[in-house]
Amino acid sequence: MSPRRRATQVDIARAAGVSQATVSLVISGGHGSEQVAEHTRTAVLDAATRLGYSVNTAARSLKGGRNHILGLYTFESVFPTDQRDFYYPFLLGVERATAEVGYDLLLFSSVTPGPRRIYSDGINRLKVADGCVLLGRQVDHADLAELVRDDFPFVFVGRRELPGVELSYVAPDYGTATRDLVLRLTGLGHRRLAYLRPDDDQEPTRDREAGFRAGVADAGLPDQPVHVLPVGSSPPVDQVLDLLSGPLTMLLTTWRADGVTALLVDPGENDRTIAALEQVAVRAGVRIPADLSVVLLGEPSPPLSARGADAELVSTRDWTRFTLPREGLGRAAVHLLLDLLDDGPARQLTVPCLPVEGDTVCPPPVGAGA
Repeated sequence: MSPRRRATQVDIARAAGVSQATVSLVISGGHGSEQVAEHTRTAVLDAATRLGYSVNTAARSLKGGRNHILGLYTFESVFPTDQRDFYYPFLLGVERATAEVGYDLLLFSSVTPGPRRIYSDGINRLKVADGCVLLGRQVDHADLAELVRDDFPFVFVGRRELPGVELSYVAPDYGTATRDLVLRLTGLGHRRLAYLRPDDDQEPTRDREAGFRAGVADAGLPDQPVHVLPVGSSPPVDQVLDLLSGPLTMLLTTWRADGVTALLVDPGENDRTIAALEQVAVRAGVRIPADLSVVLLGEPSPPLSARGADAELVSTRDWTRFTLPREGLGRAAVHLLLDLLDDGPARQLTVPCLPVEGDTVCPPPVGAGA
């Protein structure tokens, strides 16, 4: 064989002393490959390695075998150009778990303007991989439904729902973590609480609100107010002050009049909302936590570099909060995906969040919030 010619399955069959069909069966890993004797399989793989055979993964995929490639698709940018390390731990967990099980990892990243889509001209671009981990808050549910119809294995990092369909996901237990923070506040003596959330209908937002209501009920308190900020989960920096200063100032006035002594805030994807709240509180003479205890329902990531208007909206406060086990979620998603590839059933896993003490909670002022 010429050293400049790529080795073929015929070359491997000749070197291993088997038929080309046997070589194809071993390398493809398709149906029936488990019937090949172990010594024959070893001879084929040794010959392939010795000859420097490179598997055509696309061809193997067409034949129904495994490529030993897992995909990672993100519905948002994963590179930290406007956020600091928000996605990095997720990526780290996925990469490490993939390497540990002997798979390669392929990152799919759309560069077209507008919302990211998996399907391009009706074609599932993820199919070069055996299965895919999906990540991102702004999800195209139509793409998820199409993946289900394609019977393509995928696991979402975060709880996602489709009517009438059971999806596999690995999600932080936002509900329990939020309930626990409510009970911590009520345990300190707070009786008037408020909850501030973005105006989206994403599953994580609903989970946090459900946890808030469960905690209030467990504490034996009547319903507490839920307020929605009309800015979504990640307000643009050039609009934050205009969008938030007025509404937050009015909310602070309302909370003080109503005797609210503790506030729970869904921070969305960055800390602009909580930073704006901190500024408004300072201007109004409201001390955190002496006058108003504040907890964050998560741990947002501030911008990578704060300049201009953005520098005014970065909070350095050590907020009482819970944090997500992001690397653990990435690892768990990979292992759940491998279960799916082995024909396991769709499953949903929740992972506990981790409490962070912070310095923004204390007992309510004497005589307040009764």
